Amino acid sequence: MENFVVIIITAIAAFLLGFVLRFVYAKLNAKSAEHVSERIISEAKMMAESKSKEALLEAKIIVDKERKEFENEIREKKQSVQILENRVNQREENLDRKLDVVDKKERALSEKEKSVSDKEQNLKVKFDEVEQIKEEQKKTLERISAMTREEAKKTLISSMEEEAKQDAAILAQRIEQETRETADKKSKEILSIAIQKVAADHTADITTSTVAIPNDEIKGRIIGREGRNIRAFEQATGVDLIVDDTPEAITVSAFDGVRRQIAKIALEKLIADGRIHPARIEEVVEKVKKEMEEHLKEIGEQAAIDAGVPGLNSEIIRLLGKLKYRTSYGQNQLQHTLEVTWLAGAIAGELGLDVMFSKKAALLHDIGKAVDHEVEGTHHQISADIAKKHGESPKMINAILSHHEGFETPQSAEAFVIAAADAISAARPGARRESVELYLKRLEKLEKVAKDFKGVSMAYAIQAGREVRILVEPENVDDKQAQVLARDIAKKVEQELEYPGQIKITVIRETRAQDIAK
Repeated sequence: MENFVVIIITAIAAFLLGFVLRFVYAKLNAKSAEHVSERIISEAKMMAESKSKEALLEAKIIVDKERKEFENEIREKKQSVQILENRVNQREENLDRKLDVVDKKERALSEKEKSVSDKEQNLKVKFDEVEQIKEEQKKTLERISAMTREEAKKTLISSMEEEAKQDAAILAQRIEQETRETADKKSKEILSIAIQKVAADHTADITTSTVAIPNDEIKGRIIGREGRNIRAFEQATGVDLIVDDTPEAITVSAFDGVRRQIAKIALEKLIADGRIHPARIEEVVEKVKKEMEEHLKEIGEQAAIDAGVPGLNSEIIRLLGKLKYRTSYGQNQLQHTLEVTWLAGAIAGELGLDVMFSKKAALLHDIGKAVDHEVEGTHHQISADIAKKHGESPKMINAILSHHEGFETPQSAEAFVIAAADAISAARPGARRESVELYLKRLEKLEKVAKDFKGVSMAYAIQAGREVRILVEPENVDDKQAQVLARDIAKKVEQELEYPGQIKITVIRETRAQDIAK
């Protein structure tokens, strides 16, 4: 029991001791927390004061910065305003000066107007006096000359008209002479440059070909029994075979150069083969015709390359190839076409014209000659129809149609270039030839055209028909009329004659004065 009491007392004592200790500990903790809070508050106050000082310092810095910027802006605006004020003041000064000048001019103008008005008044008075004097003079003249005013006017006008005509004729002659000299010099310069750029060889082509045969036996086999082989050959080729006494040769004659070439090659193949009869002739001729078509295409393509004109239609290529076997006055037509193309390109280049257009028009200008024996019409029209068929422009058609004078008027500078190049190629010495009979007829007709004009006493065609010298009657034709006569004869020659190149018309008026010394 005592032990139990001791235990209870001990427990109560321990409890009280624990409570007291806890109370003491709590007191101690409370004091410690109070100290800590005071310290924290103190530190917070110090920090707040520091932050406040920093914020105040930053605010002062910002305010100073803003104040300086504001002051600078105010200063700049003041400067701008000052500049504007200066400008306004300067403009006002200028305006004042201008107003002064205007005032002075207005005063001067008023004075001039007054002066002009006074002068007009004086002139009017003097004009009236002059008119009065003129009327008096007219009446005096009419009384003295016994002519009315209208009659005198007509006489004066007639006299002045005649004088003006003479002056105009002299002026026109001088201008024409100067223009001709300038144009002659420039055209010769351009043509000489163009001709030097073109070097083309020509040989006079003929309308027959000769085929060599090894012996007369072959000649007999070509003729065949009762001439059946030669008839079959001529029918298949469309040419004439001339078999005469010429040893070891047969002549193939035809105006169509392609047919003549086909016949020549076919005959050479038959002679080499040895089998000559109608069936074999037809077989060989057909084969050669096919080969010729390919050959014509190759020639045309090479011609287009040589001319520098790409992109041509295959039909035009073929016709170009056919021109190799076509001649005009003995001049090979393909060679002539290429020469005209080169000349036209060179002249167009010198004149600053369309070179490619000029070359193409020149290449096509005589394309109709490849088929003019198959199609009706002149070669100009046939060439133009072919070009039109393949979509060429109206400008190109006109250049083709007008390359010879009298057919159509050239409508572009390039058309004149084509005509000039064609004339140069045709007129070149040795390029063309004609028979003696045709040559003499042309000269006679040329002289007759000149003799048909009134006042012409004699006419002579010289320099192979390139010039006509005309003697006129001096009592019927004066110097001015001689110039007009030369122009009229030239126009008639252009209208009535066909000729390559140009013909120079020279009118000679000879005046002789004689007397007898006694």
